[in-house]
Amino acid sequence: MAPAGRSDSDGGTLSPGHLVTLSPVKVGMLTFLGSEAAFFGTLIMAYVYFLRQTTQEEPNPSQVFRLPMILAASACLFSSSATIHVAEKALRRKSQEAFLGWWGLTIVLGLLFLLGTGLEWKNLIGRWGLTISRNLFGTTYFTLVGFHALHVTIGVIVMSIVFGLARSRQITAGNVTGVEVVSWYWHFVDGVWVVVFTLVYVVGR
Repeated sequence: MAPAGRSDSDGGTLSPGHLVTLSPVKVGMLTFLGSEAAFFGTLIMAYVYFLRQTTQEEPNPSQVFRLPMILAASACLFSSSATIHVAEKALRRKSQEAFLGWWGLTIVLGLLFLLGTGLEWKNLIGRWGLTISRNLFGTTYFTLVGFHALHVTIGVIVMSIVFGLARSRQITAGNVTGVEVVSWYWHFVDGVWVVVFTLVYVVGR
């Protein structure tokens, strides 16, 4: 009988021959992210399809967007991918204080992105009267960007929970799986925004 595998420090299993198999938590997260990729792919295709039919309606994308605001918000979100990566590495090095600092900064950057999104929506609704029911552009825009903002909000909430657990020493270098899968989710959210930002604010204008 082959010897049983042994667990590594991040929740995977080292099988005979040192092949690493993913833990159920990681498999579950990868499956979830795969379904989310399909979901956002559908929203993106719908936006592209309907945008071709709404460019002559008012208000339209060429009129309403304030790029400085959305660029600043996007910079915060893109930067957060770097800070969460550094935070994860700090935890693996058993530097709890550095982890808390970088993880907390990631949360702040996520909140700044949401603030920028909120200000953008305030401008769209208050100045231009663009709502989800105004026209096809409003419907597809608020659906696509709104669902992304919802995912960012969920990420910020989960990261805040992790931050609290880490402060109480319930998350340490000995059990980094939770931190790792949350960082996967956050990188995914950032990656989706690269596509959405390019489509909505660059190509779609």
